[in-house]
Parts: sequence; structure tokens; C-alpha cells
Amino acid sequence: MSEKLTTALCGMSLSSPVLSASGCYGYGREFDKFYDLRLLGAVVVKGITLRPRHGNAGRRLVETPAGLINSIGLENPGVEGFIAEELPFLREKGVPVIVNISGNTAEEYSELARRLDGVPGVSMLEVNISCPNVKQGGMAFGATCESAAGVTRLVRRHTALPLTVKLSPNVTDIASIAKSVEEEGADCISLINTLLGMAIDVDTKRPVLNNTFGGLSGPAVKPIALRMVWQVAGAVSVPIIGMGGISSWQDAAEFILAGALCVAVGTANLLNPYAIPEICIGLEEYVTRQGASSIRELVGSARA
Repeated sequence: MSEKLTTALCGMSLSSPVLSASGCYGYGREFDKFYDLRLLGAVVVKGITLRPRHGNAGRRLVETPAGLINSIGLENPGVEGFIAEELPFLREKGVPVIVNISGNTAEEYSELARRLDGVPGVSMLEVNISCPNVKQGGMAFGATCESAAGVTRLVRRHTALPLTVKLSPNVTDIASIAKSVEEEGADCISLINTLLGMAIDVDTKRPVLNNTFGGLSGPAVKPIALRMVWQVAGAVSVPIIGMGGISSWQDAAEFILAGALCVAVGTANLLNPYAIPEICIGLEEYVTRQGASSIRELVGSARA
């Protein structure tokens, strides 16, 4: 990849503005067989909690006409398992690692931040206050300015790592919530997480997912995600990682033009394992056609 895609995020030098989105990329092992992970700006790993989680019981995924509803429930090996079992692989690959963290209480978030602070190979934390498919914590913390700010404040006290806070679209005023976490020390904003959705089996007359509700992702959510990135870019001064339904370089370019410094690709990876390298190639060609020397010159240019 050429210098045209290089960028910097919160002190990190990235080879590309294209990241993996947490939840759809695991810990990178599955995609390493398809391409060099260093094509990514960073790997954002699957959500990590303080202790191991088995996730939700029963069916966890439902296809929709333009996306996917998931109710995984944050299945993961816990922070110590991640450090011992998954991080060494990513460290060996030489790609920046952003660790997505989630908790049932504000104190669990701060403890996760403390344990990951200074761990070799961890470049940044993504504070997930927006997961819609767990019964405790998650989205509840991102529902109001006060709760979002409180978690951010506590996490900020326990780590020197750069922080990006992942916001929920299931709110009425996302720009105000973004400003509240910026004021409490967020170095970056990630948005959006999935939209709350459900599916019903017409034969059994019951919800398909055991948890009833899940998170809708994929192309269907892109217009909403793009609108929210635009709104937040006009409200904060910190960089934005935009995500939500990005499946092509054109989608990624729209988010960048709206004000996102970086973009994250999630559900598209499940349909096309080469989605990220293809998006990178398309963006590089787009920069050239625009007569720009760097993708950075195009950030927010639709707002002019």
C-alpha cells in the first residue's frame, strides 16, 4: 500500500485508515490466511471483558435482507486469556492493536483499563458503551450523557493509553453524548455500534433469538451511521472512527468525506474475506483520481 493511505490516529502511525470493526474479525487469525494483516491500519479485536464469557445461549445470528442481526453476547476468553492466548499472535504480526473493552459496571471498565495499561502490543482502548445484546452493562452506559461521561472519566484515570469511546445509535442525541465523553478525556470517538433489532419465527410464533433483541449491522444501517458521523464531526474536535454498513471503497469514502479520519469494516468481512484489502485498493485509486497526495486531505471535505 502506498503512502497515500498512511495516516496518524492519536499518536499512532497507521498504514491505512481502514480498520477491522470489533466483533466481526475475531482476533485476526481467521483473516491472516487471506492477506497480510499489516494492510490494516489496526486490528480492533473482539470485545474483551474482565472474566471469560460464554455468550448468549441458543441461536445468535439472523440474516436480514440487507444485513445481520447478532446476539453473540460478548463471548470471549477474558482479559487475562486475551493477553496470554491472543495478543502474542497479533504482536508477532506487527499490526497496531485496539482492544475493545466492555463491563457490567463502571468499575469493571476501569479495571480492564488498568490491566491493559502498558501491556506490550496494545496500542489503544475502545470503550464499548454501546453493545445492545447483553443484559447488563453495554448499551446502558451509552444511553445518557451522564453515564457515558462517568465511564469515560473512570477509565481515563486508570490508563495512559489513547481512548476511543464506541457510541450507540440507539439514542436521541448522539452529538451531545459524543461531546460529553470528549470532555471527560476521550481521545477519539467510534460510531456507530449496531442498531437494536429483532426477528420472529412465523411458524413457532416466537422471537428467533433467545435474547429476543440483537444488533442489526450491514448495508441497511449505513445511511444512519453516515448521518451520525456527520453530526458528531460537527460537534467534537477529536478524531472519529466511522463504521456501520461499510462494504465498498465508495462507502468508506463517504464516511471520510463526512468527517471520519478512519473507518472500520465489520459485517462485510463475513461475506467477503477480502473486503478490507479491496477497500484499501479502491481508496488509494480514489485519492489519485482526486488529485490529492494523501487520504488525509479528503477528511471532512464534504462539509466545506
